[in-house]
Amino acid sequence: MDRFDYIIVGAGTAGCVLANRLSKDPSKRVLLLEAGKKDNYFWIDIPVGYLYTIGNPRTDWCFETEPEAGLNGRSIGYARGKVLGGCSSINAMIYMRGQKSDYDHWAELGNRGWGWSDVLPIFRRSEDYQHGSDDFHGSGGELRVEERRVNWEILDVWRDAAEQCGIPKIDEFNRGDNFGNAYFQMNQRTGKRWSATRAFLDNVRNRPNLTIMTEATAETLILEKQGDGLTTTGVQLIHKGERQQIFADAEVILAAGAIASPQLLQLSGIGTADQLQAHGIPVHHTLPGVGQNLQDHLQIRTIYQVDNTVTLNQRARTPWGMAMMGLEYFFNKTGPLTMPPSQLGAFAKSDPSQPSANIEWHVQPLSLDKFGSPLHRYNAITPSVCNLRPSSRGTVTLKSANPHDAPAIAPNYLSTTDDLDVAVAGLRYTREIMAAPALAPFNPTELKPGPEIQSEDDLKRAAGDLGTTIFHPVGTCKMGPRHDTNAVVDDELRVHGIKGLRVIDASIMPTITSGNTNAPTVMIAERGAEFIRRDHGHSR
Repeated sequence: MDRFDYIIVGAGTAGCVLANRLSKDPSKRVLLLEAGKKDNYFWIDIPVGYLYTIGNPRTDWCFETEPEAGLNGRSIGYARGKVLGGCSSINAMIYMRGQKSDYDHWAELGNRGWGWSDVLPIFRRSEDYQHGSDDFHGSGGELRVEERRVNWEILDVWRDAAEQCGIPKIDEFNRGDNFGNAYFQMNQRTGKRWSATRAFLDNVRNRPNLTIMTEATAETLILEKQGDGLTTTGVQLIHKGERQQIFADAEVILAAGAIASPQLLQLSGIGTADQLQAHGIPVHHTLPGVGQNLQDHLQIRTIYQVDNTVTLNQRARTPWGMAMMGLEYFFNKTGPLTMPPSQLGAFAKSDPSQPSANIEWHVQPLSLDKFGSPLHRYNAITPSVCNLRPSSRGTVTLKSANPHDAPAIAPNYLSTTDDLDVAVAGLRYTREIMAAPALAPFNPTELKPGPEIQSEDDLKRAAGDLGTTIFHPVGTCKMGPRHDTNAVVDDELRVHGIKGLRVIDASIMPTITSGNTNAPTVMIAERGAEFIRRDHGHSR
């Protein structure tokens, strides 16, 4: 039990994919470590259960950001999955690859094999698309992708309004250019959440060469001086209160995500010297990019009261309404309990000079003061608009040398002029859509930010007041060539300057993708598994 070929730290989306692919060869022993518990909580499989898993310490690390100047001094909750399946067990379930330009830009930065034409076949390989395979989609893969299972009149009309404002209706996203408006497709199977655990782990967990340990917190990497450099040979961890060391004969793979992967590197003495020394951590390998380059999508949640229609606010207002929704789900696996937080999306340019769509709306048939608060008593919708390509960059750094302490998360939202300008443009574009003729019969009334907020400065302040995360942190172990001083891994996801160590998760993204980040993380893990299997002579 103390030696494996591979140790995978983190059983979230990437970790589950890696465990599946690397254990396919029965001669390779694979250990998958998860600091959280098993994913046997009732609300995980029910799509609307995110209301009960996010902010719940049973399934969420419940991180908070540092006070953010761009958010007018606020700290905000920063959910990360603390359970087998990681964030895929608590996320919005939206299947969104991003856009062709995202990946072509990665390749332009010097990352060979990461352009759109390279990654599209990888997306297709993992996918089990409801409508079957075509040039853009795959069938027979593990990751189920399905259409929504509930309809709302107000969302259909919002699509009409967006089209009247120059954002055409399209059948779907995920074909390379997302300009347009469409209903999101989701990682669900017949109305149940299809997490990475369900997709990639459940069907292989009984392989004799795969060991899964939950409630196992990695404290530090074991590094040894070999020849003229360092090699990662194992992991020191706490498993249900017992400290132990486990060794890897081939590789240690960090798949703990954009917060925990850089944190573990720093705890192991890999990072910026002065930051490590400030916490009494010996510097084993200077790598300045660790914990830098944090990027996230900041959504600005506007709220409009509407008349002459029904939203979730009304359907969930009474015990009878709640009971009816429960019965519909129990018997048919349809209705509001199958809803992700957002069902409808739209992509557009904040100004004509943008090379491709750079803002996105997530439109919800509901409203509330903040996540976790009760729904409002009146009918309303929430069109949230976000900047898909923020230029602001943040950090993840240690608060202490204790691996059980949360790190300091500082996204640095709205810290650039460009990001503030896009925020203002997004708010104004939202108002244009809400004033379109298609929505007139529903008398939309702006509640947030409010019609009195008109000047450029007031709209920027409102963006800081209303902005919150969509939970898409990436970039903190950036992929890039060795000459890029901010790069942590190369284009085969090997940590620069250390043998036997890779990072394979969303933290390696050099720039954030245009949309939700779970599907790109699956793709990254598929690519990483390919590199490892090639390098270590897998037979299958």
